[in-house]
Amino acid sequence: MPVLNLRSDLAAADDLGTQMAEIGRRARAAARKMALASAQAKDIALRTIAECIRSRGPEILRENARDVAAAKAAGHSQALIDRLTLDEKRLAGIADAVEKIGALPDPVGRQLAAIERPNGLLIERIAVPLGVIGVIFEGRPNVTADAGALCLKAGNAAILRAGSDSHRSAMAIAHAMSEGLAASGLPADAIQIVPTRDRAAVGAMLSGLDGCIDVIVPRGGRGLVERVQGEAKVPVFAHLDGICHVYIHGQADLDMARTVLLNSKMRRTGICGAAETLLVDAACARTHLVPLVTALLDAGCAVRGDEAARAADPRVTPASEIDWRTEYLDAVISARVVDGLDAAIDHIETYGSHHTDAIITEDAEAASRFLAEVDSAIVTHNASTQFADGGEFGFGAEIGIATGRMHARGPVGVEQLTTFKYRVHGNGQTRPV
Repeated sequence: MPVLNLRSDLAAADDLGTQMAEIGRRARAAARKMALASAQAKDIALRTIAECIRSRGPEILRENARDVAAAKAAGHSQALIDRLTLDEKRLAGIADAVEKIGALPDPVGRQLAAIERPNGLLIERIAVPLGVIGVIFEGRPNVTADAGALCLKAGNAAILRAGSDSHRSAMAIAHAMSEGLAASGLPADAIQIVPTRDRAAVGAMLSGLDGCIDVIVPRGGRGLVERVQGEAKVPVFAHLDGICHVYIHGQADLDMARTVLLNSKMRRTGICGAAETLLVDAACARTHLVPLVTALLDAGCAVRGDEAARAADPRVTPASEIDWRTEYLDAVISARVVDGLDAAIDHIETYGSHHTDAIITEDAEAASRFLAEVDSAIVTHNASTQFADGGEFGFGAEIGIATGRMHARGPVGVEQLTTFKYRVHGNGQTRPV
């Protein structure tokens, strides 16, 4: 198998605007073909893509080693370098994930509703692809394969823009994916990666590429997401922060509260579904606050609290107004006592980010109110906030978590990467004058 030339012809062009416009036109043409691809054709293509990623493994790992070396030379943190680094096991996991996406049910063509009108018209609501999805991401090179495969499964074309740290790795993975598409008889342009680190390319994508991009998905830090949400001329699926709360209601079982809280905060502190604030009801603070705060501290979590939380343990440091609005993504949590369910909901509405929030209680009425009144993409009752994940919902892989209120909300998997259209069937009906 010949070695891939990772320097795209587009990358050699002088005019970035011309480059990006051409990428958009190719993606739009590919999206029209992908929308008509059969479920079998897409699944075969995804299996072939997985094999191409495996066969191109040495080249992908070689390019990744260059990215890692550059990141170390630039003095990046060990955490970033770990997210960036691929080895044979991680690369195998990337290929396996692509195959698993191929094994998911086809989301395109589903009948979402059927209505028979009194005049005999039959109206169907049918799931169809979104079209062209722009994905702008940082850090993890596996997002190249995950995002591309999810878009393909839903019959879309994808334009991918990797962060500068993972640029070489992402280019190599994307080329393997395009190769797999072509080998399967589907358009190679259904997966394109922006072949430049120039940040102006992001701006071009946010403009919509003259109507060629239908939706943007950012995957990265606050700076990237803020820019995308502030500048995008097309719809965006994204969340800015994951300020997730665990509220311990007055009727909470202490053992359950402790177990769920520790999992919500400490299972993985750096993910968007990790709890960042603990709210304890005044009705159970006398019995629950000390054990919960102690459990967090003993697990290695720093606690920043209000006066009541500080009185529970001398290791608790004062919380500032900023703490209630902070996504720590670390072993740190803010804690306060609230005076009942209404106060808890008010706190979440004031400081939360509409991502994931949990109530722990044996009171069914209180749980029902919390689930109804907390306006977050995901609300849980007696369950960890770390279930905020597409795999845990049974959706398979996800392209991200959406906290907006339009179209997709929560984990964005293959079903959320479709929209719908109406098919109207008649036998000569006309509308009366």
